[in-house]
Amino acid sequence: MANASPENEHLKTPLYDLHVAHGARMVPFAGYDMPVQYPAGIITEHKHTRAAAGLFDVSHMGQAILRGDDVAASFEKLVPGDIAGLEVGRMRYTLLLNDNGGIRDDLMATRIEENGVFALFLVVNAACKDADFAHIADALAGEAELERLDDRALLALQGPRAEEALAGFAPACRDLVFLEGGEMNVDGVSAFVTRSGYTGEDGFEISLPADRAAEIAEKLLALEAVEPIGLGARDSLRLEAGLCLYGHDIDETTTPVEADLTWTIGKRRRGSTDFPGAATILDQIAKGTARKRVGLTPQGRAPVREGAPIRDTNGEAIGQVTSGGFAPTLDRPIAMGYVASGHAAPGQALDIELRGRSVAAEAAAMPFVEPNYKRS
Repeated sequence: MANASPENEHLKTPLYDLHVAHGARMVPFAGYDMPVQYPAGIITEHKHTRAAAGLFDVSHMGQAILRGDDVAASFEKLVPGDIAGLEVGRMRYTLLLNDNGGIRDDLMATRIEENGVFALFLVVNAACKDADFAHIADALAGEAELERLDDRALLALQGPRAEEALAGFAPACRDLVFLEGGEMNVDGVSAFVTRSGYTGEDGFEISLPADRAAEIAEKLLALEAVEPIGLGARDSLRLEAGLCLYGHDIDETTTPVEADLTWTIGKRRRGSTDFPGAATILDQIAKGTARKRVGLTPQGRAPVREGAPIRDTNGEAIGQVTSGGFAPTLDRPIAMGYVASGHAAPGQALDIELRGRSVAAEAAAMPFVEPNYKRS
């Protein structure tokens, strides 16, 4: 269970003391005190995750189980993803939408079975979880019931040696492929493990009782392959992978089509037209949008940051950076943002404002670094 810190009003995850013991620099994030980096530093942590295995504390995320007589059909009233088509143990990235097609949040939904009855295991963003869970419970009142799992922690073990590390405590993890999950024993602790993550690397997310989280984390960190990783490297890893950060790259003013997330809306759901904002979204799929989320590759060594104006080569404003930073894997700055659709093609020449001067850049395809998921 997350506890309020006596020094401030931020919450603590069950791994707070572990972070401090490992020398983490703690910062406020989504209402929690979270580790932004450890003594090795963000670049070293980033490269270690790409080369071996990094352990992230993501216990601030919201976890819940949604139950109902036809829970998949009920949940499809709120999201555009094909939830009914999920087999037990399979998970899907999808979007909570508002009535205008704007994105309330992005989340992961896994179809599970409890005593022969289907349910959904949900993981939502930390800053949105209270609003998300209230929205889901209210919208589906009378047909589905939401149980918050506030007594659970969530660990993410990411990197090419993640399976090797976790298999020593949970051999069954080897049987999972990307976007698949199941209940399993992790060194004597009952956990729900999914093969998923937010880095573009192979890896797992481990939901387990809060009072056992530090114990399992320390056992993983005792392995030569595993190091603790903070929010700084988590952000640079997800940016290289071209993954959106809610509240920055997507929000209630962006639609899935503008955000280059049209792939989250399968053929059946496009045909059913029964998800929030369907008329707007389907019209955008058919006719296009005025703006589009794109990757950006600025020249030089200095990163461009969120909010930086993007202009065409004639100096006309055409968009704005939503995420930017240095990519340790590529040894160069990268970014993403929204530009007028006519300037969104990869290779399109652009200019980005950086501390009062203009930096040449190009629109780029994402991901910047190819993913390393285990698909079979």
